[in-house]
Amino acid sequence: MFKAIGRLWRYLVAWVTGKVEEIENPEILLDQARREMQETLARNRERAIQAITQKNLLQAEVDKLERTVRDLERKTELALQQGKRDLALQIVREKKAQEQALESLRASLQQATETVEAIKLAIRRQEEEVRVKTAQALALKARWKQAQIQTAINKALEGISVENLESSWNAAEQRIQRAEAESLARQEMASQSLQGRIAALQDAQIDTEAEEELSRIEQRMGLKPAPEVSVNANTSTVDDADVLKELEELERKLQAQQGDASVNREGS
Repeated sequence: MFKAIGRLWRYLVAWVTGKVEEIENPEILLDQARREMQETLARNRERAIQAITQKNLLQAEVDKLERTVRDLERKTELALQQGKRDLALQIVREKKAQEQALESLRASLQQATETVEAIKLAIRRQEEEVRVKTAQALALKARWKQAQIQTAINKALEGISVENLESSWNAAEQRIQRAEAESLARQEMASQSLQGRIAALQDAQIDTEAEEELSRIEQRMGLKPAPEVSVNANTSTVDDADVLKELEELERKLQAQQGDASVNREGS
């Protein structure tokens, strides 16, 4: 009853102070239940100690009366040996009274002993129950923590919109594709421009000169035979008119390409 009143009082205080959620927290409830079990166990142990103390006191009284009865019996024998029968009779009467008290104390001691043994058994069972409940409380706390974590994760996932993610993903992918296409277009324009062609011609000339230089080194080292020079008497000289004609045609092509490039730049 006192426990119920205490819990009701704590609930009223929590309701007034706005802390009802805290008092209904499973961890707080489990800790409170564990404390109550331990307090009950401590009180029962104290009662068991008191019962054992009373049993020990009864045992001491029984031992004392047994010694008294034995002493009276020896005194009775001594009185008879001295021929004092009247004294012996009085001693026997006292012995009978003490034996009656002894029987009553023995009955009380037997009952106290049985009560103490029952209390010890109850205490052992209660201790085992406290251990089991403590382990269960730890398991329940772990489950409560896992439930809190899972709830927090679910709430976080609820705030994530898959549509927004898809939209952002697609926008990023499109921008990357556009950047790649623009890079390829600029590379293509650079390869078609006059500077690109000149650079290609220069690269080809460098390759030719490198090849010739490598051939001369190989010939000097004896790794490659020298080329045979054939003399042809019928060799004719190159016509200067043909050379000028080809050069003019090349200049016209270059000018046409430059004009196309300018038009493309103005259009862009």
